[in-house]
Amino acid sequence: MKTEVAVVGGGPAGLAAALAASETVSVVLLERERELGGILPQCIHHGFGNFIFDRMMTGPEYAQHFIDRVEQSGIDVHTETAVLSLSDDRTLTAVSPREGMVHIDARSVILAMGCRERTRNQILLPGTRPAGVYTAGTAQRLINVEGAMPGKTVVILGSGDVGLIMARRFTLEGATVRGVYEIMPSPGGLTRNVVQCLEDYDIPLHLSHTVTAVHGSRRLRAVTVSAVDEEMNPLPGTETTVPCDTLVLAVGLIPENELSRQARIAMDGRTDGAVVDEHMETSVPGIFACGNVVHVHDVVDDVTVAGGTAGRHAAQFAR
Repeated sequence: MKTEVAVVGGGPAGLAAALAASETVSVVLLERERELGGILPQCIHHGFGNFIFDRMMTGPEYAQHFIDRVEQSGIDVHTETAVLSLSDDRTLTAVSPREGMVHIDARSVILAMGCRERTRNQILLPGTRPAGVYTAGTAQRLINVEGAMPGKTVVILGSGDVGLIMARRFTLEGATVRGVYEIMPSPGGLTRNVVQCLEDYDIPLHLSHTVTAVHGSRRLRAVTVSAVDEEMNPLPGTETTVPCDTLVLAVGLIPENELSRQARIAMDGRTDGAVVDEHMETSVPGIFACGNVVHVHDVVDDVTVAGGTAGRHAAQFAR
């Protein structure tokens, strides 16, 4: 398969990039999930589109606006298609249940794979390994998409925006949120989410605290939380046992850059994302990157803007 621009990832960055590039060149859009939209379809709360559309939208509404445009654009969309490799000569290898193994030669490539959540293993959380420990995004999908309630008594570790939003979501579904624990001395999420998700629902926020142990055999029954010092080390004597059946981890996101490294793209050690210029072009000519694969953004509107920039300049390179 040959194309002028290949876009890897059908989330908000990839959708914007594909649309911008398709105005002048042919575009192939590759998405590993069954549907486009990335994480947005499970983000049913408001707070999207404030800057681009000047109005509050839910995640599904925001995503659908761009999905509708893609469907009308003539972009060659391949869902359930996982990109396995990318070389620095802009050749991609992908696989899907419908087409099998596919090789794609592109004049330019846009990387928009987004990011993934840090797990319990990555923060070295000690204790047993019972059921009931979830990343915030997994818990969000279970409730909002699958219609399954992960638990009834919840502790949330981390005060990033997804953690704050899930504290409210669990409360609205009838669960008891025992508290949000944040290792830093200040919240990690937006002030509006601290107010709207915690203060409005009387959910306690414990700053300079972390979970230091997980307890339970088959199912989580409690966690130990401790205060931390200025170097974020647990303080002996401050341990408290908090009974719960669910622990939600909102402890950060990591840009998905396995393909970037395969293509020998220069990486930024501070962000774990690709180094890009003002056109969103990486150190490898003709390979562009945008959205959370470059660095984790707070606002999806900024992701869309970056995607548009990458798409326009990738199209110029392809011509």
